[in-house]
Amino acid sequence: MVKKFALMAMAALACAAPAIAQESIETTVAADVVNQYIWRGQELGNVSLQPTLGIAYQGLSLTAWGSLGISEPNDTKEFDLTLAYSIGGFHVGVTDYWFSLGLDPRNRYFKYDAHGTNHIFEANLGYDFGVASLQAYTNFTGNDGVNKDGKRAYSTYVEVAAPFKLATCDWSATLGAVPMATSLYGTSGFAVTNVSLRATKAIKITESFSLPIFGQVTANPCSQKAYLVFGFTLQP
Repeated sequence: MVKKFALMAMAALACAAPAIAQESIETTVAADVVNQYIWRGQELGNVSLQPTLGIAYQGLSLTAWGSLGISEPNDTKEFDLTLAYSIGGFHVGVTDYWFSLGLDPRNRYFKYDAHGTNHIFEANLGYDFGVASLQAYTNFTGNDGVNKDGKRAYSTYVEVAAPFKLATCDWSATLGAVPMATSLYGTSGFAVTNVSLRATKAIKITESFSLPIFGQVTANPCSQKAYLVFGFTLQP
């Protein structure tokens, strides 16, 4: 079922490509610095540098994203590649996550063995309705978690996010849930794992340069943990 979804998503990506009007190639070079690395309600690291390099053309994009611990050298190192396509509010994509886990022998990046890799491959399908967006993510191969029976969980995460403006900041409220048991998210069944509220504001440094800063409160009702995140973005 999940493999079928992934194939359908990639087929939609290929078929829809000619339909967008964007004419120029866009490049993104940026980096976030955060006091904690929190992802979908999970704590994955302490103070971290998170660079982004991306290219986009006619709705099709290829993005590289990473995370490197600054305060804790032993924090997990991450390198992700995402191929995606967007048209109107529709979005479809595939991400290859890679994690370097201490002295784990699977740390070699080009190791893709079915039962001996640190790569996780995830399919994403979503739609932005303007007032809110709905996204669904499913792991379809790689180093996925397991369910209660010890079998591949095809770990899935579903998220609703709603942007709004308040005072002088851009805000976003997010609600995320995992619908089934998986060791990847630490769930034994359906569970809400991410309740977040984020505010972003650009601080003007010079006439030509502003520094976006952001603060975020995240709660994970499943793990009974909460986090306060602060960070800033460096971008030309």
